[in-house]
Parts: sequence; C-alpha cells; structure tokens
Amino acid sequence: MVRAWLKFSLTMLKVFFVLILLNFTSGFTPVVLWHGMGDSCCNPLSLGRLMKVIKAEMPGVYVKSLRIGKDIIEDTENGYFMNVNLQVLEACKQIKNDTFLQNGYNAIGFSQGAQFLRAVAQRCPSGMKKLISIGGQHQGVYGLPKCLPPKHKLCEYLRYLLDKGAYWSWVQDQFVQAEYWHDPIREEVYRERSYFLADINNERFFNTTYRQGLVSLQKFVMVMFEKDTMVIPKESEWFGFYTPGQAKEITELTSSRIYLDPEDKLGLREMNLGGKLDFISLPTDHLQFHEDWFVDTIIYGYLK
Repeated sequence: MVRAWLKFSLTMLKVFFVLILLNFTSGFTPVVLWHGMGDSCCNPLSLGRLMKVIKAEMPGVYVKSLRIGKDIIEDTENGYFMNVNLQVLEACKQIKNDTFLQNGYNAIGFSQGAQFLRAVAQRCPSGMKKLISIGGQHQGVYGLPKCLPPKHKLCEYLRYLLDKGAYWSWVQDQFVQAEYWHDPIREEVYRERSYFLADINNERFFNTTYRQGLVSLQKFVMVMFEKDTMVIPKESEWFGFYTPGQAKEITELTSSRIYLDPEDKLGLREMNLGGKLDFISLPTDHLQFHEDWFVDTIIYGYLK
C-alpha cells in the first residue's frame, strides 16, 4: 500500500514538473480570460473554443479561463447576481494562487468581463502585462440590450424604472448590470452610489493604486463593435460616453473629464500619449467576430 502510494506520488510529481517545464519553455506569456454576461468559463461554443484556438496558435501556452463559482451553472448565474467587487476579489485570489501566473500574464475580457479584468489590474498586484478588452463597457451602460432605439417610448419607460432603482444599495449589492449602470443625467448620484464602476474609474475617491495598476500595463487594447445592439452607448467600449446632462450626444475619451482631468486620475492620458492605448473596431454586432480575425488581430497582434 505504501509502495503504491509512493509510486503514485512520484508519478504526479513528474507530471507537475513537466507542466512547469512546458510553461517556462513555451516562450509565451500565459493568458487569462474572463467571460461576459450569460456565458461561462468553459462554454465549448465560446471561451472553450477560443482556449483551443489560443493553444493551437501558441503551443505550450498556459491559458486560464476564470470560473467564479463551484461549477459552470453557478459561474453563469454569478454573472448576473454576484456582487462584482466580490467577483473581482475572487479572481484576484485565483490569479495570486496560480503558480503558472507568477511571472505575469496577458488578460482578455469579453463584454462585462473586460471591465472586471480592468478592476483586477487596478486593485491587485497581479502582474498583468496587457489588457485586451473585447466589447467591454468601461464607462458603463445607459440603455437596454436588444431594445428599440433609446428614444423610443418603451425604452424610455423601462429605463425610467431602472433609473429609480439602479442605485439603491441592495440593487448595487446583488445585480451585476446595475453595478455598471451609468446615468449621464444624474452624474452626481452615479458617482456617489455606484459601488463598482464609479470606484474603478476613480470618480468617487482618487485611489493612486488604481492609477498605478493601469499605467503599469504594457498595452490596453479596446475593441468596439460598430453595430452593437447590446451595449448602449457602444462608445463605452472605447471609454466614451454620453455628454453629462443628456443621453444623445457622445463625448469621446480624449474630450472627456476622465481624460482631461488635471490629475489624470486613471492615467489614460499618460497611457495614450505613451502609445499604450490601442483602439480597434469591427463592423459587427456585440462579440460577433471570426476566428481568423481573433488569430490575426489579437493572438498575433498582442499575444505572440
């Protein structure tokens, strides 16, 4: 019995060292993924497939797709109902405890997973090198997915209902999408009561750690979908948003308060002037892209 246990232990030890050897000899920086709303870490039709694509193009690379929960079902549910700050804390723990990520990694976030990974970069000394945001909502949303044009009466009515409750404390605690709901008409209320988005955008308090975490990145890549019907406004994917006080005209990042602030509280101006911000667009709807584009633009452009 003891001999069998020792043999098994030695075998597992060999496997462990082989995995470490592959990780360090592949020559590729590990990759961390975070899925979007309604998806999971390992869906074979989405992130599960992309993991295979990355590994095929980068033999030996270590890829970790974050799962928040004990299984795929819970991971999917948490994308709707688990406090984002707790999700980010869990992601930080997973990354910190993963021996394969100790020498740094590149991160790819899909939809809401993009701003969650940005929070990881800002809040955790995690060793993130490049952050690739694919359809992320970095200035939040102020519209209903797959709805009629925002000015339609139905959209206005439903938005009114969300306006009334999005910033209630229990809603902020329990509903993920409310945590990045950004009301441009009530900016003061947003900054005061948005526990996640206003915080990571340094709009509540100036946290220098957040700024340092972002400017230390080698690259911050933002992909926007030009025909996006899920993210309103779509310009949030490039850190743009509605001009304060109304919900029609858009202010681009370089004309926004976050960018022009004398203290540059997020460091975006410094990053842009230093060539660290890349803006990419696709003429499609939300997260609609071909594998060839992902390989050519993302893998060969930023991971290899």
